[in-house]
Amino acid sequence: MTTLTGAPDRQRLRDSLRGDIVEPGDPDYDEARKVYNAMIDKRPAIVVRAVDAGDVMATVDFARERGLPLAVRGGSHGVAGYGTCDDGVVLDLGRMRGTRVDPETRTARVEGGCTWADVNHATHAFGLATTGGVVSSTGVGGLTTGGGMGYLARRCGLACDNLLSVDLVTADGSFLTCTEEQNADLMWAVRGGGGNFGVVTSFVYRLHPIADILGGPTFYPLDGEVIRRYREMIADSDGRLGALFAVALGPPLPFLPERWHGRPICGVIACWSGPEEQDDEIRTRLSGLGPVLGQMVERMPYPVINTLFDELLPAGLFHYWKGTFSRGLPDGAIDAYIDYGASTPSLESATVVFPLDGAVQRVGPQDTAFAYRDVDYATALSGTLTTREDCEAQRDWVRGFYDALLPHSAEGGYVNFFDGDDQNLVRSNYRANYDRLTQIKRRHDPGNLFRLNHNIAP
Repeated sequence: MTTLTGAPDRQRLRDSLRGDIVEPGDPDYDEARKVYNAMIDKRPAIVVRAVDAGDVMATVDFARERGLPLAVRGGSHGVAGYGTCDDGVVLDLGRMRGTRVDPETRTARVEGGCTWADVNHATHAFGLATTGGVVSSTGVGGLTTGGGMGYLARRCGLACDNLLSVDLVTADGSFLTCTEEQNADLMWAVRGGGGNFGVVTSFVYRLHPIADILGGPTFYPLDGEVIRRYREMIADSDGRLGALFAVALGPPLPFLPERWHGRPICGVIACWSGPEEQDDEIRTRLSGLGPVLGQMVERMPYPVINTLFDELLPAGLFHYWKGTFSRGLPDGAIDAYIDYGASTPSLESATVVFPLDGAVQRVGPQDTAFAYRDVDYATALSGTLTTREDCEAQRDWVRGFYDALLPHSAEGGYVNFFDGDDQNLVRSNYRANYDRLTQIKRRHDPGNLFRLNHNIAP
């Protein structure tokens, strides 16, 4: 492996960019090297803040020609911290945040550095939406290329299911437009295959006529019967009801009695995108899951539902995550939710269950790289603390919880919930699609330039 050769080398890169670069010693270097998960503390040789596809192409060429590690950063939310690296090049897309909505075709072209807040703001102006993340500062790139779960998944499918085309810079510096008809192998691969195949400089999404929704949390005591009733509610409801289940400590919210603040509880965060005249019926169903400790389920613009966790989960917290898939919610898994939920280590930590039925299951397991179309739920186990020492101390809680769920889980797990020590699960995550992904990787990135990810090796 070669390295940067000094100031002339950096200057040649700088001369090829419209954006700028940040290096060790620059006043904003420490800020430029940060990612969302504060557990990740790396020192890149250079950070390129790109402003267009030309900058991306120049940076990819620069890293490849010098044999440097290349980290690609969008929203930087990836818990494993692959948006940065030691002694290599960070390609930061954060200034590429343009969006353009076409209300006639119900599509949006979104640059690779956008967050879901950017997308939701732009599309809501036209009464449209698509499946995105549940924290508004999440980047579109990592979420979509990993699959993309969210409140609208049961109605609209995953984010990757709504992806119509991408502009992609590949490892040889080529700029390719990928659709079902053009560079179709890459189009298939980026819909779930992560950042293994290139840098997506723009995405085109299918949009849906969704403007206002009924949304918000309902909290209950931590009780297995509540979870079993939730399981029944999901099975009996149509895809217009998005409803995440959570086990957490009671947040200090005004509609939750103070005696429940900081105590283990469970809750459903609802997102009903059906007609307003059925709102009372939805509230009644939610209230029937168990004794209601607090509820705030109101009509709101769709973008608001994606901001409910923003204040609780700002950048700079310390995270350690695991994730599983399951068919149904087996009673054994529910027992684990109760047992481990009772010792949830902090207000910021949570167990979040995403339903994956409805539109998600109407896509075949080999239609996209996202292979798990026969599971009903994905569970995210988040150990999130305010100090490094506390996060390290709680890893055993996350690992023990994960081990308790394994007998009730499908093999593998969702790549966007994998931490850095989960590389051994990559093959099982892609199941029968793994060999095809390896062939595409070998064709387009034989040197594995794009390896700082949950890696599919060529």
